Amino acid sequence: MNRPNILYIHSHDTGRYIQPYGHAVPTPNLQRLAEQGVVFRNNFCSTPTCSASRSALLTGMCPHSNGMNGLAHRGWALYDYKTHIVHTLRNAGYRSTLCGVQHVAGDAAIIGYDAVLDLRNPQQRRPEAGAVEFLRSGPAQPFFLDVGFFETHREFPPPGPTEDPRWCRPPAPLPDTPATRADMAAFKASARVLDAAMGAVFDALDAAGLAANTIVVCTTDHGLAFPYMKCNLTDHGLGTMLIVRGPGGFAGGRLVEGMVQHMDIFPTVCELLEIEPPGWLQGKSLLPLVRGEAEEIHGELFFEVTYHAAYEPMRAVRTRRWKLIRRFGGRSQPVLPNCDDSPSKDAWLAAGWRERPVAQEELFDLAFDPNETHSLASDPAHAEVLSNLRARLERWMRSTDDPLLKGPVPAPAGARVNPADGLSPREPVVPAS
Repeated sequence: MNRPNILYIHSHDTGRYIQPYGHAVPTPNLQRLAEQGVVFRNNFCSTPTCSASRSALLTGMCPHSNGMNGLAHRGWALYDYKTHIVHTLRNAGYRSTLCGVQHVAGDAAIIGYDAVLDLRNPQQRRPEAGAVEFLRSGPAQPFFLDVGFFETHREFPPPGPTEDPRWCRPPAPLPDTPATRADMAAFKASARVLDAAMGAVFDALDAAGLAANTIVVCTTDHGLAFPYMKCNLTDHGLGTMLIVRGPGGFAGGRLVEGMVQHMDIFPTVCELLEIEPPGWLQGKSLLPLVRGEAEEIHGELFFEVTYHAAYEPMRAVRTRRWKLIRRFGGRSQPVLPNCDDSPSKDAWLAAGWRERPVAQEELFDLAFDPNETHSLASDPAHAEVLSNLRARLERWMRSTDDPLLKGPVPAPAGARVNPADGLSPREPVVPAS
């Protein structure tokens, strides 16, 4: 068969805070992509931490199954890099190229890409420049091009004239104050840079005559780097943009409402390419939703955090209506190193965030409490729902051999971990023994 090319283009810490998802964050190039493709309104990452989230997408397994229980640059790795999608694609005739951020290995060379473009001096050669050059070069087809951007990770650039803090609204978990408005204005400036960079890649794809035969998968790793978002199992941390355009029905500016997750991308690619899916995949193909054959492919989704900057073991299950979040280890205070430093974090710290208790178990009714602020776990009227979700979560943990079932999960030898009682991820780390 004439297999399509694949452009996997992704950002850092963007969540769904872009124009196609209704936010006041102008991203005209992503809006154009959305109007040409399919937007998954209810896509979620498997975990709201950087390396672990990417690992789930690229292996089709949850992080505790593939080994990425923490951050690659702090000492974690996949159990087997042969489970990375590039190896399955190579067997189907694809040549793979990495351009920019990958964040699933300390050294990109061990992943298995056929080529890694040299971007060692980002001031001279940003990812979009390398991707544009690649697309203009008449690359052999089919190709898998992985283009990763640092934006919208902190630190944000200063707001420009179009990001006046006076007219900004901070994300839902945060109070509307001058400090949080200024912080959101800076995020919008970073989103502007990201959108222009992605737009350059999309334009190059068009100019090279490759767009019609290229599947574009555009996403991000997890939610925004604000308090109660990134590294949290609320939808603020888990909700992620996913826009797909190209052959296979991904056209027309359509919306898919069904719950999906990053782990579904690998099996979708396998079905599209008519190749045998590897036995380790834990997601489901998106194609029944795209073809209109089903309204849902998941009755439940599962999520996790083990390590980020610090150890903070959590697991969750989500249905359309309900969310159960469980914390392990008995800690009752926030793990502040797992929140990036920011003016918004400073605002919460000034209000006493460090002393606020953290519940070990939370149950949220997503119909009436979409911001997940009022737990119903202790409400007798919801005991049956709580029991049902507990059973689902435990069944998933057992079926995936979750290491938390055996007790605290140790860090790999030499991994760099912040103390949970610290304040910032920038503080000195403790090497694991």
